Amino acid sequence: MRGRMGRAAAVYAALGVLWWATVRLAWAGIGCEDWGCLAPAVGVVVVISLALVIGSAYVLERVDVRPGRRVALVATGVLVVFRLVGEALPSWTSSFAHAVTAGAVFAGAGAVAAFSTGPGVARRWKVVTALGMIALIPAALIVSWARFGV
Repeated sequence: MRGRMGRAAAVYAALGVLWWATVRLAWAGIGCEDWGCLAPAVGVVVVISLALVIGSAYVLERVDVRPGRRVALVATGVLVVFRLVGEALPSWTSSFAHAVTAGAVFAGAGAVAAFSTGPGVARRWKVVTALGMIALIPAALIVSWARFGV
């Protein structure tokens, strides 16, 4: 199980840095300075994200993390939760920190997805993992409310 989680984490860490770099290049290429270009810019980010999710399923299969599609879908859900939680955390201006954070968050999502879709994992641990992911959302809302107020 650890090898499966490690391989998934490594794949997703690399994909996280790739996602960060391509999104950054896309934003720079579009040169969004006003609200008029927001829709196309977000559309490009969605296309990049979908392409990486589809690509991750293929790469996961190649590194023997099967079923790749299910792991990729679960990792996508975990990434959405992590993104929501990330809104409650302070940000920084360092590009290097953003790249490292993207890699770490993606790696965590890949490891959680590999664990929760693993064939040898007891159902109770899968339920605990899912409940833990769900519990992160209200916890992030409470932290955000405490930091920024109503």
